[in-house]
Amino acid sequence: MKFRKYLLKEEFGLKGLDIAPLIDIVFILIVFFMLTSSFIVQPGIKVELPQTVTQSILRSGRLNIIISSEDVAYLNGKVVTNKELEDFLNKNKAKVKSVFIKADKNSSLGRVVEIWDICRKVGLSYVNIATTYVKE
Repeated sequence: MKFRKYLLKEEFGLKGLDIAPLIDIVFILIVFFMLTSSFIVQPGIKVELPQTVTQSILRSGRLNIIISSEDVAYLNGKVVTNKELEDFLNKNKAKVKSVFIKADKNSSLGRVVEIWDICRKVGLSYVNIATTYVKE
C-alpha cells in the first residue's frame, strides 16, 4: 500500500507545499540586507542646511567639505585652512571627481565662495552645494 501511495505522489506531483522553510529564508534575507546595507552617516559637525525647492541627484566619488556656522571648514572631520585644503585637492586631483560643500545656512557666503574658488583654482569643475529639499 505504501508503495502505491509513493507512486501516486511521484506521478501526480505533491499535493501541498510546506511554506514554513520559505518564510524562514525570506526573513533571513531581509535581516541580511538590513544589516549589510550601507547607511549615509552624517558627520559629527552640526550643520543646518539651507532649504530649496529644487533638487538634483549627484554622482558618487565626491569629496565632502563642511562649513560650520562659525565659518570653520572641515575635511574628513578635521579642521582645515584654505592652504591645507588646496594642497589636499592638488595631491588628490586624480581621485576627486567632484566636491560637495555642506555649508551651514548661518555661515557667510564669502566663506563658501572662498572654498568654491579653491576648488575651481585646482581644476575641479563639479562643485555642488548641499541643501534641504522642501515641497512648495
